[in-house]
Amino acid sequence: QVQLVESGGGLVQPGGSLRLSCAASGIFFRIYAMAWYRQAPGKERELVASIISGGSTTYADSVKGRSTISRDNAKNTVYLQLNSLKPEDTAIYYCNAQYGSGPRTYWGQGTQVTVSS
Repeated sequence: QVQLVESGGGLVQPGGSLRLSCAASGIFFRIYAMAWYRQAPGKERELVASIISGGSTTYADSVKGRSTISRDNAKNTVYLQLNSLKPEDTAIYYCNAQYGSGPRTYWGQGTQVTVSS
């Protein structure tokens, strides 16, 4: 059974930082591309950052320069460091695991990030 379990969300003031974690089980983690998505109220889910098995990363323009995605294959965990947080970063953040372009895609349950003073 595949499980992706996110943690690290919470309430943070503007300008603050958070580190999200996603622990995976039930998959051969190191061969999967991992990504973080987010969905704000009333908006579509959007890609925040991704990291492929080889370690290359991509970022949405909205978080570029303020965030870092990384993975620890020994711990089957992917991280998202968010800095200089803004109210518009408020959303539920979801972890995603994707193998190739086929149907092997899995989602976590999400973790809430709220940026507010």
